[in-house]
Amino acid sequence: MRLASIFLASAALLAAAPVHAKPADTDTAKAILKDSIAIPTVAGRGKVPELAAYYAGVLKAAGFADSDIVITPLGETATLAVTLAGTGKGKPIVLLGHMDVVEADAKDWTRDPFVPVEENGYIFGRGSEDNKFDVAMMVATLAQLKKDGFKPKRSIILALSGDEETDMLTTRALAQTYKGAEMALNGDGGGGTIGEDGKAKYYGLQAGEKTYADFTLEVTNPGGHSSRPSGSNAIVQLSNALARVGAYRFTPQQNELTRVGMPIVADQVGGDIGAALRAFAANPADAKAIAAIRADPEYVGQIGTTCVPTLVKGGHAENALPQRATANINCRIFPGVPVETVRAELEKVIADPAVKVNADPDASASDASPLRPDVMAAVQKAVHARFPGLPIIPSMSAGATDSYHFRAVGVPSYGVAGLFSKASDSFAHGLNERAPVDAIPGALAHWDSLLRDLSR
Repeated sequence: MRLASIFLASAALLAAAPVHAKPADTDTAKAILKDSIAIPTVAGRGKVPELAAYYAGVLKAAGFADSDIVITPLGETATLAVTLAGTGKGKPIVLLGHMDVVEADAKDWTRDPFVPVEENGYIFGRGSEDNKFDVAMMVATLAQLKKDGFKPKRSIILALSGDEETDMLTTRALAQTYKGAEMALNGDGGGGTIGEDGKAKYYGLQAGEKTYADFTLEVTNPGGHSSRPSGSNAIVQLSNALARVGAYRFTPQQNELTRVGMPIVADQVGGDIGAALRAFAANPADAKAIAAIRADPEYVGQIGTTCVPTLVKGGHAENALPQRATANINCRIFPGVPVETVRAELEKVIADPAVKVNADPDASASDASPLRPDVMAAVQKAVHARFPGLPIIPSMSAGATDSYHFRAVGVPSYGVAGLFSKASDSFAHGLNERAPVDAIPGALAHWDSLLRDLSR
């Protein structure tokens, strides 16, 4: 059956479901978001446990028992896990998000980054978009479901990490704990785009992420006096290796996400790049399409692995032959490709046994998640309730979210954020981060719809 047909059939079944209760209250969700921003959960400040306790308090007030809530310290941070128990024996659904935020220097901001301010239709503050908006929506939705007496067949587990922006140790711990889950729905991926004209353009559903992996190139020589050059020079050897890596292009690849998503993106962007994306989706060996996509920084990462030199160190004195030279190669590896495969390919490209290629031992690959008909239908229903007929684009992210570690342990994971915003309003990790207030009601309805449908 064609994918579109599967979506329509599944959507029809979901549309026949009983009318849902009213989603969570907008003012309540807004208050949760503001209170979240006011707790500066930056690495090193030890505030994540405080935010976890705050969310736990909100959910206890809604009727969750102490036994439903687990806060697990890990160093100066923590995880929060809250379970809405299911009535059946099916595997649980995990809701992902992160409580930590990146640092913000108050002197550079127009407003204090950790004092939430509602102004001109926006809520300003660090984390207002990344990721406290959708975390607040998920917390508010779970609280309302509990108040309504909603009984899911599958247990719903809210699993919030505490160091997604840094080491992801809490993410890995959560992934190990819930590696038996049916699926994960991540509020820190996907979401809707609003055009500058105020009209919704499309919704992106993140179902894959490229593997982040650093490789170290290393050359060592005996060294010596610079007045007596020898036949080998670590800096020269490293430079030659870097030139080869810089000129190399990995074989183009595609998967279900790119085959389905690229034609939809092509319709959105149009022009020569749109034609190239459509051609590549149809034929991943199309040389003309590959050249056009590789020339566009926006889309080059969608057609395969990319590796670029990012750091170089070498030598120890101006008048000495270098004894050691190293470089960092940062790779974004196509989903499903093992890290060792890329390391071996770099070694082959460099073709110099004097240049050692070492992989980061913590780097591990994860595959893309399948475009499950039940997930796609539920997302389609939730999105089209707000914006009928809006294109839904399966996407693959070049960055990393908590989903990465859940996919690595075999849990299909989907970025299904409820936030719709303009590209010009996105300041995640930047100055004067903000989230539109008018996005809250729709986001609450979005999460309510998804959880009710997918937990049946």
